[in-house]
Amino acid sequence: MYDVVLLTLGSERDAPGGCGSGGACCGGAAGADTAPTSQTDTDQTDTGQASSGRTDTGRTAAEQCATERPRVPVLACADALNARGARVETVTARSDAEIDAVLARLDGPARPDGLTWPDPDSKTRLVVATASDGQLRAVLRRLVKRYAPAPSKRPADLPGNRTLPDLPPVAVLPLDPARGDAHRDLAAQLGLPRDPAAVAAAVLDGTPRRLDLLRNDGGSVTLDGALLGAADDAGRPLHWRARVEVDDTILSDGAEPLLACAVGNAGGYATLNDVALLTAPDPADGQVEVAVAVPVVVRSAWGRTRVRLEVRRARGRAVSVLPREGKVPYLDDGVEGELTRKRSWWVEPGAWAVWSI
Repeated sequence: MYDVVLLTLGSERDAPGGCGSGGACCGGAAGADTAPTSQTDTDQTDTGQASSGRTDTGRTAAEQCATERPRVPVLACADALNARGARVETVTARSDAEIDAVLARLDGPARPDGLTWPDPDSKTRLVVATASDGQLRAVLRRLVKRYAPAPSKRPADLPGNRTLPDLPPVAVLPLDPARGDAHRDLAAQLGLPRDPAAVAAAVLDGTPRRLDLLRNDGGSVTLDGALLGAADDAGRPLHWRARVEVDDTILSDGAEPLLACAVGNAGGYATLNDVALLTAPDPADGQVEVAVAVPVVVRSAWGRTRVRLEVRRARGRAVSVLPREGKVPYLDDGVEGELTRKRSWWVEPGAWAVWSI
């Protein structure tokens, strides 16, 4: 039978350090979305700064700290696992170091090349209890940090289209029932179970469903997608400029104003104010779908002008966004930030997985 760890992200109040959020899982100062990208001596950091009192998990400190003690879904899932004979441990991680201590249980045997590598035959299974997609992302980012080798240490057994091995599967236990309806978190988009007993069944009886992962050159990862742009106090979108490229396709050269740019792995940012940005984002097709919304002035035969919203789309393996002026606000898996320099995302096909029935 399996050893199952039920992992919840908690507060920094009882331990120093943070869950990849400038030193705070919750209740701490808003800071950089910090995460080393590989097994190297020097770390890279994300320049995006959280704002509005939100941390890397994409929720306010008060919302996040509500997960500090085991909540009812966690206890119910533990009971269901225990009833099936699994050995269950509940862990509340208040820092990156505490997350890493849990993830270390998924390590495989020592390799001749000295790399830390996941154990494909591990008898330990991980359940991440999430109050937001940002919390799930925080755990996946630590998995990437743990297992991605430095380019200079790339092993021969790594697939040619990947920079990291198959990450260990995780089960997702949503803590917010409402996110499965109108707001649709990633678990809802993927059709994953939300009932704690059903999650327990997926952990013990399910199979890994492999999904694409977006990595970026700021040192972070994206599971669902990113939406770049902002609105004024009345909700009207503001114009901004950036060069947007998808592989060899230029969606914007940076000279014309943009209203929004969506980078989609899944469908969380497929629409904006009833405007379809992404047509068919698929988190398992090995591609990222990107769209820009461009206001275009149209003149009629009678000399009248009106503004039409033009949506340009492209699909590929990588996307880059280079702001031309100022800061561009964005949401990435629900986490707020500001883009001040070029940011590139690329697809790691099938790099992560969820337990699914």
